[in-house]
Amino acid sequence: MPPAVPEVRIRPINDRPIKTDGDFVVYWCIAARRAKANFALQRAVELATELGRPLLVLEALRAGYRWASDRLHTFVLQGMADNASDFAAAGVTYWPYVEPTAGAGKGMLAALGKHACAVVTDDFPCFFLPHMIAAAGQQLPVRLEAVDGNGLLPMRVGDKVFGRAFDLRRFLQKSLPAHLGDFPIGDPLRSLKQAAAELPRGFAKHWPRASEALLAGDAAELAKLPINHEVAAVELRGGAAAAGASLRTFLNTRLPRYDERSHPDADCASGLSPYLHFGHLSVHQVFAGLAKQQEWTRSKIKPTTSGQRGWFGMSDAAEGFLDELVTWRELGYNYCWQRDDYENYESLPDWPKATLHKHSTDPRQFVYSLEEFAQSQTHDPVWNAAQRQLRETGVMQNYLRMLWGKKVLEWTRTPQDAFAILIELNNRYALDGRNPNSYTGISWVFGRYDRPWAPERDVYGVIRYMSSANTVKKLKMKGYLARWGGEG
Repeated sequence: MPPAVPEVRIRPINDRPIKTDGDFVVYWCIAARRAKANFALQRAVELATELGRPLLVLEALRAGYRWASDRLHTFVLQGMADNASDFAAAGVTYWPYVEPTAGAGKGMLAALGKHACAVVTDDFPCFFLPHMIAAAGQQLPVRLEAVDGNGLLPMRVGDKVFGRAFDLRRFLQKSLPAHLGDFPIGDPLRSLKQAAAELPRGFAKHWPRASEALLAGDAAELAKLPINHEVAAVELRGGAAAAGASLRTFLNTRLPRYDERSHPDADCASGLSPYLHFGHLSVHQVFAGLAKQQEWTRSKIKPTTSGQRGWFGMSDAAEGFLDELVTWRELGYNYCWQRDDYENYESLPDWPKATLHKHSTDPRQFVYSLEEFAQSQTHDPVWNAAQRQLRETGVMQNYLRMLWGKKVLEWTRTPQDAFAILIELNNRYALDGRNPNSYTGISWVFGRYDRPWAPERDVYGVIRYMSSANTVKKLKMKGYLARWGGEG
């Protein structure tokens, strides 16, 4: 028997029973959009095997969510195309559904629930997904479970909000080693023996399967959808196949230069965050690939609770990457899991709010509107280049993302306006937006996870200051500016 999904990762959403005589088990795929190394899919396979029932996989794409665009839809659709191939190869019924109009998918999950033994979905602590999961739990007549596959550390193990990376790192050093043996099965479908599930009568007519043209991202098909067509699809391709290729490229060619990642011209960041956000790749797959490359075993972990970096027992480059992948990434999930006000300015710690309030009426040398920011129409060529990269590619160089945020704080009338503008720009254009790390990354600009910095300045108060002039002096970015520093 394959190992069971750890109980700490399974969260019952309702108290309804498992219907042992149902027709199938449903995996409602909403965040871990892949067929491999997926705890939620693994749990659905467990239930299907125990009950001797087929598995039915539903992956839906809504039209009415905020920031829906050609860019985000195309990236998700490319992943759905990969999933269609993977589930077909395994003989599993997979139903990709794309809403033609906002709300057209209403009642779809409930219709399956009437015939299901149980429904399993992904536990994701951010954006509209927690509310959608809670509402589904109320409506379904059978048990709904949400399974946490977000990080190496199950979210429920962290019993408080950690205020600093140092504090979470200490907790990880104490608690994470016990969970590093609990990885998802690489191919959870391999153990599934049941025949393909049959859809309820009339289901396909009411909620038709996405067409091959739509799954291919056909422009004419996308144009029919009620989404933002001004935020165009980008060259970066979504899906599990592209995610795997990106991981291999990073491990083989970029990781050895990872200590140069702050330099835009080095172009050696992992590039994995869009795939992690949409669930085309799991953090466990990334860690496993890194461990294999480093010839690492758990015995190499350094026994410490010092809170210092470099405790996994890997190379310096790998340790630097792991601090981003594990400590800083899971810091965001920890916050959003336990707080539902993560997108509000008022959720900031008291000291940043106090210093920003003190300086809220300071004169600003420059003040820009949302759309001036969006179209890279500031006086600063470095900021304009970073925004242009984001607008045109869906990603932004990592170090410049911090500078990008600091300058919006400096060039808006109030810090509250800056907070809202950064959320809008990031979530509108970034492929990895609408994520716990979007909100905690933006709030870092305003002092979260940081400390007061001297000297006290106009506008910033004692919030950490960054300048474009210093950035150009200390970073290698001539090539970057040549590429992204054009007009408009």
